[in-house]
Amino acid sequence: MHTQRLYYIFLLAALTTCSPKKLTSEELQSYQSEIEAWHQDRLDEVKSPQGWLNLVGLYWLEPGINTFGTAPDNKVIFPEGTIAPKAGYYRVNQHDITFMPIDAAIAINGQPIVIETTIPFDSLRGAIFTSGSLEWFILRRDTRLGIRLRDLNSQAVKTFKGIERYPVNPAYRIEATFERADSTHTINITNVIGQTTAQSSPGTLVFTLHGQEHRLDALEEGDELFVIFGDETSGKDTYGGGRFVYTDKPNAKNKVYIDFNKAHNPPCVFTPYATCPLPPAQNIVKVSIEAGEKNYHAEGQSGTAKGI
Repeated sequence: MHTQRLYYIFLLAALTTCSPKKLTSEELQSYQSEIEAWHQDRLDEVKSPQGWLNLVGLYWLEPGINTFGTAPDNKVIFPEGTIAPKAGYYRVNQHDITFMPIDAAIAINGQPIVIETTIPFDSLRGAIFTSGSLEWFILRRDTRLGIRLRDLNSQAVKTFKGIERYPVNPAYRIEATFERADSTHTINITNVIGQTTAQSSPGTLVFTLHGQEHRLDALEEGDELFVIFGDETSGKDTYGGGRFVYTDKPNAKNKVYIDFNKAHNPPCVFTPYATCPLPPAQNIVKVSIEAGEKNYHAEGQSGTAKGI
């Protein structure tokens, strides 16, 4: 174990030097194994009950009464055969939502609900509704409220065959300089449903690729930096709405490594029921980043990569 740890430290040093040396076959194999393990975790997450493949609906709610079920005269129409024709209703109030089941066995966080129940807006995300194989919750997007519906028996999970990728290439693990912004700095992020919000950005990643300097504004997520980017492969080999990549926080010298071999698709490639953020204009770089995930096509799809 001690020998393996020393070797791993040596490998990291080889990968993170400012002027990377050519890796030995053993070092390359070890790095490829690391990326493969990361990718397997990624596939497991996508297929999981809380992943993106099992989403079967996104329904925006209106103020007042929103009936739901499979009957066509409901305001919210669930997929056929998944729940009662008249399952219940949601009443959207000024500061909360009132829920009432009518003709379906529905639970909130595992507790069966048989009477009208009111949920404050700030507690919506923690209220998980279930009925049979269905699971859903109320999400907020700016001023809009909607039902995000999952079917835990989704056919999309059963037919999932993986995600095509570029070959692993250590040259796409790149050292960047982190230019810190002041605490008031924000960048505008627009999502696929057309909403734009100003989000706090701690700074910009500056790096060189294929002889050119590039800049990517970052967001902060917990102990990591989160980057939404597009490049010359977008809409061709890769998804037209860009890709995501996470990095560690910068070190004391404001250096950080971007590993584009871990660049991955946003949820919108797997389902039309996601509300993905798009790359801000300044994060669309004029270079091909041939690393990480390519566009995803579900079983039975064919043709060129889709846009957004």
